[in-house]
Parts: sequence; structure tokens; C-alpha cells
Amino acid sequence: MRLYALIAAYAFRRYGTYRVAALSATFTNTIFGFLRASVLIALWHARPGLGGYDVTDAVTFSFLTQALLEPVRVFGGSLDLTERIRSGDIAIDLHRPADLQGWWLADDLGRAGFAVLSRGLPPMLGGTLFFSLHWPSAAAWPAFAGAVLLGVLVSFALRYLISLAVFWLHDDRGVNGISLIVSMFFSGMIVPLTIFPSTLGTVSRALPWAALVQLPADVYLGKRTDVLGVYAFQAAWAAVLLAAGRLLTARAHRNLVVNGG
Repeated sequence: MRLYALIAAYAFRRYGTYRVAALSATFTNTIFGFLRASVLIALWHARPGLGGYDVTDAVTFSFLTQALLEPVRVFGGSLDLTERIRSGDIAIDLHRPADLQGWWLADDLGRAGFAVLSRGLPPMLGGTLFFSLHWPSAAAWPAFAGAVLLGVLVSFALRYLISLAVFWLHDDRGVNGISLIVSMFFSGMIVPLTIFPSTLGTVSRALPWAALVQLPADVYLGKRTDVLGVYAFQAAWAAVLLAAGRLLTARAHRNLVVNGG
């Protein structure tokens, strides 16, 4: 475990090196929070109580989702692992005295930790300057933190699978494009999944992408008080996707050895 803790710490420091880039991205996230808040305010004034949210909930949702954008990597896509697969350096990684999936998970947790501090808090603080946002009680913060952590885990599991697909596709641009669209739509990043009608709403809330944004946001806003139920949903998807990642890693390893890697 010490090795993976060191990997996470190194990733935190690595991402913290690019402070100007992080500051620019944070500013952009905050500005988009204001733009999205304006759209949601108009929508909720036209449809009060839509999806069980009031206007304050909707505005808070816009800034909260901007805060979660980078920690849970809502844009989806792959890990830096894809470049190592494409270059052949993955052969070295597979011979390291460390689990490949565990290595990249630790790296992603370090990245997410830095993202929470650098790009998570500022959009919320910026929104507070101009709007009356919903702030949970002190007791609700640990529950929200747990939901975010599990959201990061589900996000990693999805992106790890996409990265491994390069073993067979040799190019991740197509699958990354699909991942971006699906993740944005079904995570709740654009609008809350609670406003989706009938079957679409039911299906979207049952898919793993709901664990990235919608469920942490519902815990934060107090829309989901069954925190253990939220955790169970997120943990179940994380377990399924991580298990799929392990199976795909083993198959990729065999293919690499057979082909002389």
C-alpha cells in the first residue's frame, strides 16, 4: 500500500506543478458556472419545481457540477496509459512489481485530489458572490465527500476500460468522442437527470455515469437522504467496472506476450 500512496502523492505534486494552467481552467469553470446558472434560472422560472428542484437548487447544481467537472473527469476519455500502449512502453509497465490497474488508480486519485482543491472550491466560492447557493450542514459534508470519492472511482474504472481498448483499436479518438458525449449526457452534467422524462429518466439514473455527478449532487443538495443506498449503487458499478478492467488487462497481457511484446 505504501507504493500506491507514494504514486498518488507524486501525481498530486505533478499536477500541482502547472499552477497557471490550473488557474486558467478554474476561471473558465467558474465563468461557465455563471452561464449555465443563467440558463437554468430561466428554465426554472418557466417550470417551477421541475425535477423536484427549486431555483436555488438549480443554481447550486450549475456551480456544483462545474466544481465536480475535473475531479470526476466528466469529459470522460482515456488515461495517459493510452500513449504508453501506443508507444509500446506498456511492456515495461506490465513487468513492474506493481499491479497495472492499481498503479493507474493511485495516479488518478492523486490527480483528483489536486483537482478538488484547485478546481473544485473556486467555482462554488465564485457563485456565492452573486447568488444564494445551497450549503449543506456540517454533518452532510462527509457523506458528500464519500459520494465524490466513489464517483472518482467509477470514473477511473470507465476511463481505464477505454484506455485498454487501444490494445485492439490502436487509436482512441473515436471511443473518446463517444465517451465524451455519453458521459456529459448521462452524468447529469448538462441538466439534472431528475428532469428526464419517464423511461429515459429511469434508464439514465441506472447507468454508471449517474454516479459521477448526479448522485454526489443529490447528496449535497439533500435530495437523497439514503446515503448508504447511494454508496451501494456507486460501489456496485465500481466493482463491476474494475473487475471488467482486470479481466481486460489479463487478456491484453496475454495478447502482448503472444505478439512478442
